[in-house]
Amino acid sequence: MSNKVRQKKEATVIEALIPIALTVVILMYTILVLGGDVHIPLVLGSIITALIAVYRLGFTWGEIEEGFILTISSTMQAIIILAIIGMIIGTWILGGIVPTLIFYGLKVLSPGFFLIASMLLCSVVSLATGSSWTTAGTVGIALMGVAAGLGVPGPMAAGAIISGAYFGDKLSPLSDTTNLAPAMAGSNLFDHIKHMFYTTGTSYAIALIAFGIMGAQFSGKDLDVAAINELLNVMNANFRISPILLLVPIIVIVLVAMKTPAIPGLMFGTILGGVAALLFQGASLGAVLDAMQYGIVSETGNPLLDDLLTRGGLQSMMWTISLIMCALTFGGMLEKSGMLDTLAKRILGFAKSTGSLVLVTVVSAIFVNALAGDQYLAIVLPGKMYKDEYHKRGLAPRNLSRALEDAGTMTSSLFPWNTCGAAMSGYLGIPTWSYVPYAILNLVSPIVSVVFGYTGITMMKLEDDPSAPEYKGNKVKTANV
Repeated sequence: MSNKVRQKKEATVIEALIPIALTVVILMYTILVLGGDVHIPLVLGSIITALIAVYRLGFTWGEIEEGFILTISSTMQAIIILAIIGMIIGTWILGGIVPTLIFYGLKVLSPGFFLIASMLLCSVVSLATGSSWTTAGTVGIALMGVAAGLGVPGPMAAGAIISGAYFGDKLSPLSDTTNLAPAMAGSNLFDHIKHMFYTTGTSYAIALIAFGIMGAQFSGKDLDVAAINELLNVMNANFRISPILLLVPIIVIVLVAMKTPAIPGLMFGTILGGVAALLFQGASLGAVLDAMQYGIVSETGNPLLDDLLTRGGLQSMMWTISLIMCALTFGGMLEKSGMLDTLAKRILGFAKSTGSLVLVTVVSAIFVNALAGDQYLAIVLPGKMYKDEYHKRGLAPRNLSRALEDAGTMTSSLFPWNTCGAAMSGYLGIPTWSYVPYAILNLVSPIVSVVFGYTGITMMKLEDDPSAPEYKGNKVKTANV
C-alpha cells in the first residue's frame, strides 16, 4: 500500500466559482420552475463542492466532513434555541398569552401608527434580550396577529418587526453577533457599539421615516370595527384573557436581560406558558405536552384567528432546522476547502481606497450570508480575511467590526436558506422574499456603511484609537478616502 501523502492545492477562482454557480442555477430552477424547496439543491451543491475538494484540491473526505461538522456544531446553540422557541409558541398560544397580547394590541394600536410602534417595541425588546430570534418568536408573533386585525399587510408588518428586532440584535451587548464582530476585528466591545451608532442611527432614522410614510396610507382607513369586535369576542370565548398573562413575556425578557443564559431562560418561558395553560385555560397536562411537541391547531371558527394561532411546537421547527443543516453543510465545505478564501482574496484586489475596502467587506459578508447560509460565518470569514488589511491601511479595528455587523448581521435575514431568514419566516409565517422589500433597516444598513466608507465620515484612524498600540492621543480624525 502506498504511503504517499496527498498534496493539497489552493482553489483557483474558476474552481471556487463552479460549485457556487451550479448551486445557484439548481436553486433557481427548483424554486422558480419546479416550485420546490431549497433543501435538496443545497445538498446537491454540497456534493458538487465535495467532489471538487476531494478530486481537484486534494482534500480527503475526512477533512471535508470535519469541516462541515465543525461549522454545524458552532451553531448548535442557535439551532437548540430555534427548537425551544417552537415549544414556547405552542405553550404561549395554549396558555392564552399570545391571544392576550393580540387582544390588547387590537385595543391600543391604530393602523397608521402600527408599523412605527412595532419597530420601536421590537427594538426595545431586542435591546433588552440581545436576540432578534427571541423578539420575533414572541412579541413578533403577537404583532402579526394585531396587523391582521388592523388590516396591515403581513409582509409589511414582518418588515417592521424584523427591522426592530435586528436593531437590538446589532447594538445590544448581550447579543452574540455584537460580541463576535469586535472579537474578529480586534476591537473593544463597547467601542464597537459606540462606533455602530453612527451608521445604525442613520439607518434607523431612515427606516422610521419609511415606515411612517408606509403607515400613512392606513391612517385614514376606516377600521372594520365589526371584524375586530368579532375577533375580540372569539378570543374572549375561547381563552381567558387576563393582564396577568402579560407577566409571562415580561418575566422572560427580564431574565434574558439579566444575562440568564438563553437556553434555560427560554425553557423557563416554555414552562411558564404551560403553567398558564393549566391554571388559566383549564388545559390538561397532556394538552400542554402536545402543544410543546406538535403546536396548536386552532378551531375557534374564525378563519383569520385560526390561521394566526395554528402554529408552534417542536416539530414545526424541523423544516427550518433541516434547512439550516443543509445550508451549513454547504457553507462548511466551501470554507474548509478554501474556496471562499480564494474568492475573497480576488475581491480584495479591487479595494484601492478606504471606501472600496469597506465596500469589499460589506459585499463579502453578504456573499457569505447568501452562500454559506449563516450570519456567524458572514462575520468570522471576512473578519479573518480583512483584519490585517485594515491594520495595514491605518484604520482602527472598530471600522472593520462595524462593517461586519452592518452587512453580516443585518442581511442574514434576507435569504430564505440562511439560518436567520429561515427562522424569521418560520416565526412570522411570511415567506422571506415577501418581507424582504419591507425590512428597511436591514436593507439600508450596508448601504449607509459603504457611504460612510467612501466619504470618510467617522472612519477612525488607527493612531486615534485609544485601544490600539499605535494610539497617539490625538482627536478623532477621519481616514483618507
